[in-house]
Amino acid sequence: MTRRNFPALDWFRLVAAVLVVAIHTGPLSSFSPVADLWFTRVLARVAVPYFAMVSGYFLARQNWKGTGRLWRHTLVLYVLSVIAYLPLNIYAGNPVTWRNLIFNGTFYHLWYLPALLLALPLARALAKNGRWGLGIAGVLYLLGLGGDSYYGLAGRLPGLGILYEASFCFWDYTRNGLFFLPLFLLLGAAFAVRPLPAPRTSARLALVGLLAMTAEAFALHGLNLTRHDSMYLFLPLTMWGLFGLLLAANAGQDRAVRRTATLVYLVHPWCIVLVRGLARFFGLWGLLVENSAGHFAAVVPLSVALAFALQALAGARSRRLSPDVRAWREIDPDALRQNAAALRAALPEGCALMAVVKADAYGHGAILTARALAREGADLFAVACLSEGIALRKGGIRGKILILGWTDPAQAPLLRRWRLCATVADAEHGRTLSAQGVPLHVHLAVDTGMHRLGIPAEDTAQLAEMFALPNLHVDGVYSHLCTSDGDTSADRDFARRQTEIFAHTLAMLRGLGLDPGLTHLQASYGVLNPGCVQEQRFGAARLGLALYGVRSDSTSVESPLPLRPVLSLRARVAAVHQLRAGEGAGYGLAFTARRDTCLVVLAIGYADGLPRDYADKGGVVLLQGRRCPVVGRVCMDQMLVDATDLPQPPQAGQIATLIGVDGEETLRAEEVAEICGTITNELLSRLGPRLGLQVRER
Repeated sequence: MTRRNFPALDWFRLVAAVLVVAIHTGPLSSFSPVADLWFTRVLARVAVPYFAMVSGYFLARQNWKGTGRLWRHTLVLYVLSVIAYLPLNIYAGNPVTWRNLIFNGTFYHLWYLPALLLALPLARALAKNGRWGLGIAGVLYLLGLGGDSYYGLAGRLPGLGILYEASFCFWDYTRNGLFFLPLFLLLGAAFAVRPLPAPRTSARLALVGLLAMTAEAFALHGLNLTRHDSMYLFLPLTMWGLFGLLLAANAGQDRAVRRTATLVYLVHPWCIVLVRGLARFFGLWGLLVENSAGHFAAVVPLSVALAFALQALAGARSRRLSPDVRAWREIDPDALRQNAAALRAALPEGCALMAVVKADAYGHGAILTARALAREGADLFAVACLSEGIALRKGGIRGKILILGWTDPAQAPLLRRWRLCATVADAEHGRTLSAQGVPLHVHLAVDTGMHRLGIPAEDTAQLAEMFALPNLHVDGVYSHLCTSDGDTSADRDFARRQTEIFAHTLAMLRGLGLDPGLTHLQASYGVLNPGCVQEQRFGAARLGLALYGVRSDSTSVESPLPLRPVLSLRARVAAVHQLRAGEGAGYGLAFTARRDTCLVVLAIGYADGLPRDYADKGGVVLLQGRRCPVVGRVCMDQMLVDATDLPQPPQAGQIATLIGVDGEETLRAEEVAEICGTITNELLSRLGPRLGLQVRER
């Protein structure tokens, strides 16, 4: 893995989880209590604040819209963890009280989960107040500090002492309540809305903070002032520098490592018990328990192994193919996220990404795609028709959804019910929508030369009339570039003229005192060929094909962004036949073997989106990492492939790749589209709905 693609944030989650294990095993205590104090009570104290900062950072990137989802996920984890540790609580005679269940966690490491459940809504509320909210969280942290590392001083003050004793009726420690996590959630969130510090600056802050925290910890422990030691005065400074350093090094995500870190955190106390039991059974108590380094060295790999085993068990169930899945689309969500990030970075400042998920997200699965993008902060979506918009709403998509195509005005109540924004296709369409008597949100389509949908750009009177119509609330104005994918100077010149016409129309509307709302002109090729729009700036860009990591064809573009294909198309081998030279196969016996031939039948056909004459066009598939030609006529449900030259005899059930990577070979969607005599947009959009849809796991 190169540095450029290193998911530092996710990998440090695993480091943080191991540091939590160190806190509970004391790896250096057998050798040097002083060194163990520094390792477990100073250095390892960065672990839990880091978990909170990562959560706050990603929540803020989504404008805190994922708070409810994270809260529910945390609640499910907590309930499952309570159940998992119930046997240990019963064995140890620890009753699961309501106080511990709600405030402290029912086992010593589970305190973080109920604390996070309390801190998330509080942090979200404080985040709305900007610096004031961060200041309030800082004051809460200082109050908590007095009940933690500085309790020997603050607890003697009459007013504070009473406050702390009252809080201890609920929480065992102030870290468990309102005082600890909100600050670190908001510190992480701050990195999402402000410029990233230089790595050198972050490194210096982290080092200075850690040195100061070390001195602070040894002084407090030496004076015996601590009630607990989760909170230090210099801990926020240390975390600010550390998180800035990791964020500067971060590129991409590693969901498997992230899940492993969470599971290591959750299961390691069980592993401590298991190591002790095994050590007693095999007579290794001295090596694996009394020797603290040996104890730590046994618990960590056992925790990681158990985490992998649990993931494998869950993954085997989630990835198991249904027996009737013969052909399927395989979606790579990491590629989708990477593409969205690359496209956002390419957009001008202030220009939002509108995800185009029409035609089932170009065959990628509209709901799956929209959910993945929503988790990355997308809240603008575009579809082609009413039914697609309703499907997104039923799938839980809450952002703004624009219907780009014509909508029957009689369906106005459904537009209202499902909170969908309609396109005004022309002036008469707008008047008819208004006449339905239903309040609607609309975008005005402007015809700048494509002559498809839209009110003519020069007809300012009709455009202005739309703003005055009752029941219509104009939220946006847009047009579409029809030659931005071309590579000739005439194509680019026409796109630039369209841009100038659209910008002039917007200026005219503003001159009349009309607010055009969200303006958008560029689609994928308008971003890949930014010269089309020159220096013009609009409120959003409608991105479809580029989001999925492909282009319409192999034509070069001005700005070839680092985009990865999201979709692969696979099918299973249904049967294998051995033909003698001269034998025919398929409808009309269109294929005649010129030699002894190994003929493979794939369980995919023209009803799944490939043309009937794919073989005549030069169609190929990948089997065992090699290209094999399609032969004969493609059937509705099957196709024939000549697999004679494969190094190993193919077997029924093997997987063939029609789009994607197999070993060292790749069949890009652009290549397949060119073989079919069409563009990638059409090829992907007509992939049949009976194809399965699977998510690739890292």
